[in-house]
Amino acid sequence: MRGPLILLTGAALAAALSGCAGADPAPSASLPAPPVTPTPTYELPPRPVRPGESPVRAAPVTDGDTRFQVIGLQKGLSGFFGSHAEWQAKGQYVIVRILVENPGRTNARFDAKRQRLVASDGVAYAIDKFAQAIKRQPDELPLGAGVRVELDLWYDIPKEAKVSAIQLFGDPPLGVTGGTDGVRVPLA
Repeated sequence: MRGPLILLTGAALAAALSGCAGADPAPSASLPAPPVTPTPTYELPPRPVRPGESPVRAAPVTDGDTRFQVIGLQKGLSGFFGSHAEWQAKGQYVIVRILVENPGRTNARFDAKRQRLVASDGVAYAIDKFAQAIKRQPDELPLGAGVRVELDLWYDIPKEAKVSAIQLFGDPPLGVTGGTDGVRVPLA
């Protein structure tokens, strides 16, 4: 008795659902479109640009599971003071201020050592590890789900080099081995 009852129930369900599969009726001209509700945003107060820094108005970019936005640039620094040291550039220091965000639901990793400053002649420069350490900027940090961090990337490049772009590398998606291709943000 149970078998025929299951078949009868399944047939009734299939008939009911097939009635829903037809084309939508034409919308009525007299009905207004439903109102669009804007997504709420955080009200963050604007902050002044740091001394010597130029604001960069670049759109956010994504590489792998990481979102980046370049917000500031300083170039032509001959040296700097840290909390425990003073250090001179071999050429010139260039500092790129970025926002790094993990918009995903799993952990991601940011590796400052992968980020490259690109000069107009196409030469790509790695961060200056010593400057990063003196200025207390992270080499690597975990980004939890929904975490957003703002930090500086310090480069020591030749004095005559002209800054063109920054190549930003995110964490590959979960389960993907190897690295990402990176995404380039112009800094002209």
